[in-house]
Amino acid sequence: MNAKSEVPGIAAGTVVRHKADGSCECITDEVTVEEPLEIRIGKDLLSEGIVRRRADVQEIAHCTLPASLGNVVNVTLSRGVQWNAASARRFGTISTSCGLCGKASIDFIRQQFPPLDKTALVRLAIARLLQMPDQLRRAQGNFARTGGIHAAAIFDLHGALVVLREDIGRHNAVDKAIGRAFLDARLPLQNHVLLVSGRCSLEIVQKALAAGIPIVASVSAPSTLAVNFARESRQTLVSFLRPPTFNVYAHIERLALDVEVPKS
Repeated sequence: MNAKSEVPGIAAGTVVRHKADGSCECITDEVTVEEPLEIRIGKDLLSEGIVRRRADVQEIAHCTLPASLGNVVNVTLSRGVQWNAASARRFGTISTSCGLCGKASIDFIRQQFPPLDKTALVRLAIARLLQMPDQLRRAQGNFARTGGIHAAAIFDLHGALVVLREDIGRHNAVDKAIGRAFLDARLPLQNHVLLVSGRCSLEIVQKALAAGIPIVASVSAPSTLAVNFARESRQTLVSFLRPPTFNVYAHIERLALDVEVPKS
C-alpha cells in the first residue's frame, strides 16, 4: 500500500481477494493512511484544559524542519496564557485507539470540567436522533472508500450536520471535530449532539464535556466508565444507536420521548 490516491489520507494498492466461489482475483483496494503526529504544547489542548478560548491560541503551524516529515505541528499560545506541563501529562503510551490509558486520575478531569448546569436543559426530538446515523454514514467519504476509519460528527438540535471529521482513531476524530468548532468560535456547544461511529469510552464523553456538549451518542457500546462519568456530569448518553432502536444510559430527560419511561 504505497501508492496514494487522489483523496488525501487514502492509499491504494493491489491485493488478492478470495471470492465466494473459491477463486481468487487481483483488485485495487484503498486503505486509510496512518501516520504519526506530534502536537507540541499538548496533544489535546482543549480537552486537557490547556486552552479554554479561541483567543488562547496565537498560531498553529507545521514544523518546517525536514526531519519532521510534515507530521509535527507547533502551537503557540497567546501572551499571558499559562499552563503546567505536569498537570496535563499522561502516563504510559498513547495510541490512536487507547484513549485515556494511563491517565493519572479521573478526579483531575472532574476538577477541570465541572458537571453541566442542570437548569439549562435542552430537548432533542427522537426523530432527529434516529436520522443522525444515516447522515453520518452518507457524509463519511473516506469510510466508504476504505471501510477502516472512524468518524465523529456534531449536529445541532434540528438534526443539521455542523461538522464531521474522520480518523483512524476514534478519539482523534472527536478531537478534530471539536477542534474545528473551537477554531470557528462555536464553543460552548450547549445546543448540540456528538455522534461517534464506534464505541463510546470515558475520554469521548470527557471531550464532549470540555466542549459543553450535553448529548453524546454512539453507534456501538459504551464503557462502564463512560456511563458513570456521563451520569455524574449530567450528560445524556445514548449508545447502540441503530435505528429504530437505541439504549439510553444517562439523563434521558433531554430526549423528547412520546412514551412513558418505566421507572427502574
